[in-house]
Amino acid sequence: MTDRPNDIGVLSALWHKARDIRIERRARPALGPGEVRLRVTRCGICGSDMHEYLNGPHAIPVEVPHGASGVAAPLVIGHEFSGVVIETGSGSDLALGQRVAVEPEYRCGVCAACRRGDYNLCESMGFAGLMGHGGMAEEAVLPRYMLHPLPDKVSDRQAAVLEPAAVALHALRRSGLAAGQSVAVVGAGPIGLLLIQLAAVAGARRIVASDISDARLEKARSLGATELVNSSARSLPAVAAGVDVAFEAVGMQATLDDAIGSVRKGGKVVLVGLFGTTARFDAFDLVNREVEIIPSCGYRHVYPDLIGMIAAGVVDPSLIVTREIRLEDAVAEGFEKLAQPNEDVKVLVAP
Repeated sequence: MTDRPNDIGVLSALWHKARDIRIERRARPALGPGEVRLRVTRCGICGSDMHEYLNGPHAIPVEVPHGASGVAAPLVIGHEFSGVVIETGSGSDLALGQRVAVEPEYRCGVCAACRRGDYNLCESMGFAGLMGHGGMAEEAVLPRYMLHPLPDKVSDRQAAVLEPAAVALHALRRSGLAAGQSVAVVGAGPIGLLLIQLAAVAGARRIVASDISDARLEKARSLGATELVNSSARSLPAVAAGVDVAFEAVGMQATLDDAIGSVRKGGKVVLVGLFGTTARFDAFDLVNREVEIIPSCGYRHVYPDLIGMIAAGVVDPSLIVTREIRLEDAVAEGFEKLAQPNEDVKVLVAP
């Protein structure tokens, strides 16, 4: 059953090619077994979406459909979203009207990684909204396993920022950060800011944040950073002076160098940012100081904990949201404005 017909198609932000996202209607797809149709309530614009818009394709399949989704471009972009169940296929236990957060990682369930429980490392890994149709639309169709029911105490706005918060929490867990330890966060974008908020909740006694934007650094302070470094004017390693853990949340050689230079002997560097080119590091230095390099990919098994933390008032990932815009304005007011220098952190699209 569904709560409304849609004979004119579903208004969607369809990625066709770089600098070509079109707000247009697409045919309403039928539901397959185990699939659920959502009315989308909010969808965030991610840095990955911006990369695809500016100079993609990077992750978006163009000629060969993705193995898990069966989809190639043009596709509905957007993987940070929440919604309300309006139709269910066979095998779904969700009720109509149930509010949900979307964990958009595809998983096959049968490869070695999935059998270990490491579904973020699935052989068919991908994301709805990058490798398949996502949530920057009036509606979305997704497999049931991607959906997490929401309690009333978690708002649609908060739920739409659960995905980047999950990236941050998974990275924090990968680091093994303990209460009382010190942290450097390199890059005060959405992931960096959420790392700062979560590190503060985890009991870090000292959190050094670096960025080239004073506005973002002030936001970092409001979320728990104890020291701020504008890296265009000061040296992060000199200020951090041997923290226990550094999170690289940008994906550039200079920020990687800052992260490695900031940790103590025996410290840890967690790689969260996505590098567009091959990174270099001084292997002798890492060996001599026993510095651990820990990559962090997506997330696994964190959504239920995050939902509980938000419902309890422990964290609020929506504090990074700076604007909400209409779906019809997603290109002009979203992607195009974010492509220019600005003070935005996270922009949400409200269909």
